[in-house]
Amino acid sequence: MGRQHGKRWRQDAEKTSEDPISVEEAVKVVLGFAKGKFDQTIELVCNLGIDPKQADQALRGSLSLPHGIGSTRRVIVFCEGDDIEKATAAGAVEAGLDVLVAKVQGGWMDFDVAIATPPVMRAVSRLGRVLGPQGKMPSPKSGTVTPDVAGAVTEYAAGKLEYRNDSGGNVAVPVGKASFDSTKLAENIEAFLEHIRRRRPTSAKGTYFKKVVLTATMTPSVRVAV
Repeated sequence: MGRQHGKRWRQDAEKTSEDPISVEEAVKVVLGFAKGKFDQTIELVCNLGIDPKQADQALRGSLSLPHGIGSTRRVIVFCEGDDIEKATAAGAVEAGLDVLVAKVQGGWMDFDVAIATPPVMRAVSRLGRVLGPQGKMPSPKSGTVTPDVAGAVTEYAAGKLEYRNDSGGNVAVPVGKASFDSTKLAENIEAFLEHIRRRRPTSAKGTYFKKVVLTATMTPSVRVAV
């Protein structure tokens, strides 16, 4: 059975159009919808003309948006020695190796981002089955395998984005909150679209941005012209 939407959602949906509109207009429309009891997350979803089955067309990476995403994130670090103290001082909720690996293997998932130093990746690699499906496995491509644990913890805790395409060629990211100024939200969206544009795989053929939509946690989506 499909999801049952409330009266306000249905009324908002009637105001949307299948025709794509500019980023600035889309922001105004979604912010006009996003009235609620909590500060809704604004999300951008890009359906891209890539073949996710081809390794050279997979998109994965990280970036910091100009105005952040309006939320802090819980970061853990797999590391040893002096790095444990550096990671904790920078704001990691947990840092270490053997005990932390065992804790995650046991099902503990109370964190948003996992970072690892290069020397410990052999030990961390056995967590692939646990962290991979969650999109939390440390990876050099996404900037979460790094010798600079303090810098990485600071960036990711402040809302640095990790993104990766799903099996349908979609990339979805939070771009801010409903409480954001519309100009700042639009600048975040433009920055992400420009980043994805620059990351276009050379082997991807045809239309790259097939469909782009903007939505809030509890609102219909609005098509964006790219």
